[in-house]
Amino acid sequence: MSRIQEKNRNLILDAALGEFSKKGFSGATVERIAAEAGMSKSNLLYYFSSKEAIYNATLAHILEVWLAPLKTLDPAGDPARELAGYICQKIEMSANFPEASRLFANEVMQGAPQILPILETDLKRLVQEKCGVIEDWIDAGKLRRVDPLHLIFTIWATTQHYADFSVQIRALTGRDLSDAAFLQQTEEAVTSLILNGVGLAWPPEETEQE
Repeated sequence: MSRIQEKNRNLILDAALGEFSKKGFSGATVERIAAEAGMSKSNLLYYFSSKEAIYNATLAHILEVWLAPLKTLDPAGDPARELAGYICQKIEMSANFPEASRLFANEVMQGAPQILPILETDLKRLVQEKCGVIEDWIDAGKLRRVDPLHLIFTIWATTQHYADFSVQIRALTGRDLSDAAFLQQTEEAVTSLILNGVGLAWPPEETEQE
């Protein structure tokens, strides 16, 4: 794929994300996606043969970006810092890509008709691998015994809440993650709640310098 082709494909996916997150699959149109991407419908269809193909590519891209932080969870790292880093990355993704979170949530709530095979294979394998990392930390006495799977679910639920329910958060607080101070407050609060729940201190106590 040439640079121009790659650029156009990314323009289409960015436009599609906005359209699908606002209108859903049934309400979205190829015409509006093409207009938002700044190209003709026929030019768009050169890259993607149908609305379904655009939707599937958009979801696949979201999954790739959304799961990248979980892949970096390092078995050899300090559990508090590894989990804190993951939590903060997830919150920052909710701040920077709220439409992606909402589109993914809508797809799953509808039964994941397009991405269920990925959830049952690639995602399942990744989660099982990282559950093993957490289980090893538990066995080594580095954190309180909890179900690793439910710990991951809790991180997903709390961090993505700030994207999926941003309207409710703004109604209650008058703020959202676009506010740098509120973003920092959110990261500190959510990180402390989750890490304290598994017996980890956050922020970690700094060792005194001799």
